[in-house]
Amino acid sequence: MFVTSSEQPAAFVRGFSDPELRSPVLICAFEGWNDAGDASSTTLGHLIDRWSAERFADIDPEEFFDFTAMRPTVEIVDGFDRALHWPDNTFYAARLGDAPFDAILMLGTEPQMKWRTFCEQILETARAVGAEMVITLGALLADVPHTRPVQVVGTAYDESTAAKLGLEPSNYEGPTGVVGVLHAAARDEGFTAASLWAAVPAYIPGATSPKAALALVERLTRLLDVSVYTTDLEIASVAYERQVSELVAEDEETVEFVAELEERHDEEAELLDSDDLVEEVEQFLRDQRGD
Repeated sequence: MFVTSSEQPAAFVRGFSDPELRSPVLICAFEGWNDAGDASSTTLGHLIDRWSAERFADIDPEEFFDFTAMRPTVEIVDGFDRALHWPDNTFYAARLGDAPFDAILMLGTEPQMKWRTFCEQILETARAVGAEMVITLGALLADVPHTRPVQVVGTAYDESTAAKLGLEPSNYEGPTGVVGVLHAAARDEGFTAASLWAAVPAYIPGATSPKAALALVERLTRLLDVSVYTTDLEIASVAYERQVSELVAEDEETVEFVAELEERHDEEAELLDSDDLVEEVEQFLRDQRGD
């Protein structure tokens, strides 16, 4: 049940209705800089669908986007009418049944402007519905083979959270995305903050990776001790691996490169240990300095 409120929790939040959740966890993903292979946004979309999450608020894009750089799109409706679609940052409420808590799923697009104000909108909305924990999802391009299990690393921005959740403390220094700004703001506001990152093969940067999304879903649900249906992602992951293998087979140099990655993986017994992948995440962020 949603309770309609005439008061919005933050200045640029629209359409807020209190979903009356139980100690919810806020889970966020943003299309753009931190979403290699569309893995994190695909993960959030999957959770929204499988947990039957309901929209309860969104953030007005007017203050946060340069519409000459990220333009709205037009859709023809019923063969005649036109509908405008603006960059979207939307909150969904999911009730998790037997779990002792519920979830807020925030799926959006990294904005171009006013990140501190943008993060305030997210955290004030989270606080308005009783959230105390924020988890962000991301994916990076790395030298990993598409034929092996996807490695996911969990990081936290303070030692106590890392120890409590069994994650790695982050020692990253350098440029960051809105995920990093949100983490800093969440920590400063007293939220528990953590992040999960998946590694996506750098030699297929434009391909959506359901395999990485599946790995994020599995790592997240283990972290929270909840369940979600994943058969559709599993089927899509098999198809993804087959299709990428077919594309790789068309180029001899790429075949050799992938074979080298596979050999390294097999020699090490696992793709990367957690410390190595944390370093990969941090190097990826540093490499984006000029983007």
